[in-house]
Amino acid sequence: MSFIPFLVLTVLITCCIAVFGSATLDGASQVSLLVASAVSVLIGHFSRRLEWENLEKEISDKIASCTPAIIILLLIGAIGGTWMVAGIVPTMIYYGMQIIQPEVFLVSSSVLCALVSLMIGSSWTTVATIGLALMGIGKAHGFDDGWIAGSIITGAYFGDKLSPLSDTTVLASSVSGTPLFTHIRYMLFTTVPTFCISLTVFLIAGFTMNVSGHGNVHEFMQGLQHTFVISPWLLLVPVLTGVMIARRWPSMVVLFMAILLAVVVALLVQPQLVHQISGESEQGLLVSYKGMMRVCYGSTDIETGNAVLNELVHTSGMSGMMPTIWLIICAQTFGGTLTATGQLQDLMRLILHFARGTASLVASTVGTACFCNIAMADQYLSIMLTSSMFKDTYHQRGYEPQLLSRSCEDGATVTSVLVPWNTCGLTQSTVLGVATLTYLPYCFFNYLSPLMSVFVASIGWKIKRMISNE
Repeated sequence: MSFIPFLVLTVLITCCIAVFGSATLDGASQVSLLVASAVSVLIGHFSRRLEWENLEKEISDKIASCTPAIIILLLIGAIGGTWMVAGIVPTMIYYGMQIIQPEVFLVSSSVLCALVSLMIGSSWTTVATIGLALMGIGKAHGFDDGWIAGSIITGAYFGDKLSPLSDTTVLASSVSGTPLFTHIRYMLFTTVPTFCISLTVFLIAGFTMNVSGHGNVHEFMQGLQHTFVISPWLLLVPVLTGVMIARRWPSMVVLFMAILLAVVVALLVQPQLVHQISGESEQGLLVSYKGMMRVCYGSTDIETGNAVLNELVHTSGMSGMMPTIWLIICAQTFGGTLTATGQLQDLMRLILHFARGTASLVASTVGTACFCNIAMADQYLSIMLTSSMFKDTYHQRGYEPQLLSRSCEDGATVTSVLVPWNTCGLTQSTVLGVATLTYLPYCFFNYLSPLMSVFVASIGWKIKRMISNE
């Protein structure tokens, strides 16, 4: 009975993808989640006589837990618009096309995103800043969107997973009772081999792929120079943003300050674009104010003389994030009903029944984390729920807690971006402008990590047990 809501959701979303295609996230998926929530409520009401007040509270708590993510999404929408109009992202694209050669572009983008994410501890910020620039460079070289986004996401989540500044890394270590750097060192045994495999695939693909983007590079550079003021001084904004992140300022504060810096730069360096976006024939302070407000909250179209480049420099601002926020709310509603009705706990108990040896226990942990990413649409909830469910089992069987913390990260953190309705999948697909199912086949690191975790457990490599007091 507890599996019925998931079956309903799977059937509905499958039908939506067949009918709506890439437009599924525009509303069809949201309706599917609400219908599956209703099915869950009906089953819970008739099987357990669930009190409606408890259900409402659980749903409210789930949605409230995503409030910081929603605010960050709105800020990321604004940062995408302001950094583009200010010429920051175009400058990064312009110089990046001259430095990064096509043959090593996929490997270079993964390594670059990995280093940035490792330093700042945020895959979201990495993708929203350097990731956008790399999308432009990759398109100029003629690579498919899926390959570009896959290389960016691979690097961003590798760095996020191993960074001591990452919230998911800190969360996984703390909820399992593992010292932070012990947790990070233990993850190296599964994370580094997986990343090396991914880089090898990207390297082979770069040298064997027939990309014809040299002409596009020249046209892109001309279009950027004609439209924007390109200057290395504009790179001071991302540098200052990196400094704020390194000093461990709160994410919301960093993003807000980055937006303010970009607004000032746009008004001083790109006034012609601000005036064009305002839609007014006259000039003045109020016209500039109107233009920058539109850049932050609305859609902007900039004519560069190149159709592909026009699409690349188009931004949607905060309004472009609204379908994502809508989907997050519906996904959290579904997760709240599953939790309140006890259906999620029923399925978890079934999984624990099959966890007997080391490999099966790790596989159950990783599988549960992936399942929670699908069911609850949030990596933080997946980490916390999976850890709390398996913590006693790992302790009773004598395993050190770092095995649990690593399994949670291998299953929850990296796979969240592969689920179209998960907060991570929604965010990255929206920011990069690439559908989740388009980049999914090329995120080798993200779907190989759970398999590597199970493989390492099956051969018993570095699997440690606690020494009993006796």
